[in-house]
Amino acid sequence: MARMTVRQMWAAKLKGGALPGAGQTAAGRAAVASGTAERAFRRTPFTGRVLGIDPSLRGTGLALIEFTPGRQPVLLRCQTVRVAAQLPMALALGEIHRAVAAFLDAAEVRHVALEQTIFVQNFQTAQILGAARGAAISAVALRGRPVFEYAPLRVKQAVVGAGRASKEQMARTVMALLGHGRTLALDEADAAGVALCHAFTWRE
Repeated sequence: MARMTVRQMWAAKLKGGALPGAGQTAAGRAAVASGTAERAFRRTPFTGRVLGIDPSLRGTGLALIEFTPGRQPVLLRCQTVRVAAQLPMALALGEIHRAVAAFLDAAEVRHVALEQTIFVQNFQTAQILGAARGAAISAVALRGRPVFEYAPLRVKQAVVGAGRASKEQMARTVMALLGHGRTLALDEADAAGVALCHAFTWRE
C-alpha cells in the first residue's frame, strides 16, 4: 500500500475514520500493537474559527478558517496587508494592528495561530519582523484571544507532509484542503497553512 503523508493521515482522522494503513503493514501492526498510533491520534477534532497570521512588515498574510468535525475546512476570509515601502515603519505597524483587529471584531474567532520567525538574514531584519509580529499579537491580546505559534517546518510537515516544501507547494496544498476556487496569494496561503496546522495538531 502506498505510504500516506502526514496531511493525508490527519485528513482521514478528522473525518472520523481509522488511521488508514495501520495494521496492513508490519510497521502499522507494530504501532497498533504498542498503542503508539492510537495515542498519536487520540484527540478531539478542533471546532471553531482560527485566524492564521503570517507576519511581515510590508505584506502580512491573514486567513480566517472555520473548522467543523467531519467536514472540509472553510476559508471564510483572507487578506494580504500591503503597505507601501515609502511609508514609515510606524504606519505599517498600525496597518497590521488595524487589519488583525478588523478580522477579530468581525467574527467570533476561537484561536489565533502565527508562524514563528526562525531564521533572518541580519539583526535589522529580525527587529522589523519582531515589530510586525508585535503589532499583530497586540491586537489579539487586547481582545483576549489565545495565541499559538508554530515553526515553519512544523507547519509544512502538518499541511504538506514535507518540511522542505516550497511556498508554491504550500499554496497548492492549502487550496486543495480548503477546496478553494481561486489562487491564494502566497502570504495568504502561508497564513491559511498555519491555521490548518493548528487545527490538525491542537489538543485540549
